[in-house]
Amino acid sequence: MAADVRFAEEMIPHHRQALEMAGLAAARTGDPLVTAVANRVVDGQRPEIAVMESWLRSLGRTPPPAHDHSTGDHGMSGYGMASEEELTRLRTARGHAFDTLFLTLMIRHHEGAVGMAALELRRGRDRAMRAMAQDVMSGQQIEIARMRGIERRLGQGVSDKCCPSPPVPGTAGRDSSDTA
Repeated sequence: MAADVRFAEEMIPHHRQALEMAGLAAARTGDPLVTAVANRVVDGQRPEIAVMESWLRSLGRTPPPAHDHSTGDHGMSGYGMASEEELTRLRTARGHAFDTLFLTLMIRHHEGAVGMAALELRRGRDRAMRAMAQDVMSGQQIEIARMRGIERRLGQGVSDKCCPSPPVPGTAGRDSSDTA
């Protein structure tokens, strides 16, 4: 059960940061595909947060408060969390610069969530949290592919070169298909 609790307690702030980044898109991008990505983040992750918060409450635990950008406090820097400096750059970017940075950060963020979900599938025991992890993994892998396609359309392809994802703790030597 400890792995399941940790998954929920770490995924909630992780999702909240994705919601924050997605919330910036409407006022900063003119690209309808980037807007669509941001809308899908909100539509998918807000309900997942609600499920995980409810699950934690059912165990008598208090869901984590609003996310903390100092990723080191939660040991989540390996999970694609944007730094405060990166978030500041995203908040000030507009147009193509916003689109480039948004896609780079969101791809890395989603890759981190996939790593977190893979860890839950290996270590977790709770049926509801394992199902959540499977949903996160499959949904975010699809979104990563979509975002890479948008990058190609925009002539970017920068996330592979510019900002590689750090290794996910506990997954050394494993690939994302190792989920059991």
